[in-house]
Amino acid sequence: MIAFEKALKLVISSAKPVLTEQVTLLYALNRVLAEDIFSDIDMPPFNKSAMDGFACRQEDLKNDLGIIDEIPAGTIPSKIISRNQCARIMTGAMVPEGADFVIMKEYIDEIAPNQIHCNKEIFKTNICYTGEDVKAGALVIKKGEIISPSMVAILASVGCSDPLVFKIPTVAIISTGNELVEPNEIPGISKIRNSNSYQLAAQTQQLGVRPDYLGIVRDDEESLENVLAMALEKYDVTIISGGVSVGDFDFVPKILNQQNVNIKVHGMDVRPGKHLLFGQRANHFIFGMPGNPVSSFVQFEVLVRPFLFALMGRTKVESLLHLPIEEDYLRKKGDQLIFVPVTLTSNGTVLPLEYHGSAHIHAYIHAQAIMEIPKSISFIKKGEIVSVRPL
Repeated sequence: MIAFEKALKLVISSAKPVLTEQVTLLYALNRVLAEDIFSDIDMPPFNKSAMDGFACRQEDLKNDLGIIDEIPAGTIPSKIISRNQCARIMTGAMVPEGADFVIMKEYIDEIAPNQIHCNKEIFKTNICYTGEDVKAGALVIKKGEIISPSMVAILASVGCSDPLVFKIPTVAIISTGNELVEPNEIPGISKIRNSNSYQLAAQTQQLGVRPDYLGIVRDDEESLENVLAMALEKYDVTIISGGVSVGDFDFVPKILNQQNVNIKVHGMDVRPGKHLLFGQRANHFIFGMPGNPVSSFVQFEVLVRPFLFALMGRTKVESLLHLPIEEDYLRKKGDQLIFVPVTLTSNGTVLPLEYHGSAHIHAYIHAQAIMEIPKSISFIKKGEIVSVRPL
C-alpha cells in the first residue's frame, strides 16, 4: 500500500505527451495547445467606435455640429473632422482622422438637417484605441491550455486558423466478471448489469476523448490475456474494471506481469479505490479499476482524469477548493484517506451527502464535489475548512 499522494505523482509523471497535429479551428474546442500563440496584429487594429453615434472633436462638444460623413463598420472614412464637424458612425467602425470623441446617438438633438447638438455632459470618449486589448507580437494563449470557446475567438482574431494541438490518446474500456450482463439484458440470478464501463466511457468523453468499448470479458485467464494483449498493443490507454483485487479470479496483475507491464501502483492507502492498479509498457498505459462503481468513478476523477489531461499536454493543475463544512462530520475510524460525495450550498459551505459505501453510486447523482478527509482525522467540526474537488 502506498499513499495516494505518492500514487498520484507516479501516475502523472508517467504521462509525457509527444505527438501533435494541426486541427481546423472549427473543431479545436477542448483540444490542448501544443504551441504558444502570439498576436500577428494590434487589437483593435485601428481606433474604432464603441457606440452608434457621432464622431467629433472633444473640444467641440458644447457646440452645434454639422454632419459631413457617414461611416458604417468595415469602411474607410473619406473625410477629416475639423472644427464643429462630426460624422455619423456605427459601432465597430473606424474613427475618422481629426475626431477624438464619439457622442452616443441617445445624447444628441437634431436641431436642423445634418446638424446636431449634444444634450448631455459626457466624459467617456467611447473609442476603443489601436492595440488597447493586445499589441502585435504579444503572447495571447500559452502552450498547454485547453481551448475554450473564448479562446477559439482569440485564435480566430490572431489568424490562427489551424492551431497545433496535442493528439488525443486512444482509450479502450473493458469490464471483467462472470456476473456481468449488458444494460439491455435482464439480469438472471447472481447477475448484475454492467454499469462501470458506461460510466467510465462517459467520464472519458467529458475530457474530449472518445473511447472504444471492448465489452465484457469473463473471468477466464486465457480470454482476458488475449484481450489485454490486443489492447496494450493497439491503444495508448486501457482502462479495465474488475479483476485487480486479490481474489482467486483476479487475473489482471498476473497477466500484466507476463506481458512485461511495469506495474507502478497496485494498492493505495485510500477508500474507495484501495486496489487500483496502474502500469506502463513503453508508451502504453493501463489502469485497473476496482469493480465497485463508486471506486471506479472516484478513482477516475482523482487519478485517471489528471493523467489523461497530462497525456494530452495540459500543464495546468486543477486546484482543490478549501471551504467550511456545513455540519459536524464523524466517521468510525480515521485509518485511511477517504473521498466523500458532497454538495456545495448557496452560502459557500460543503454539505456531505448520505453515503453507504463503494457500491452506492446513487450518492453521486446529486454530488457537486468530492471531499477529501485525510488519514487520522475522524471528526470534523461544523465550520472547519475542508478540501473538495469539484465534479
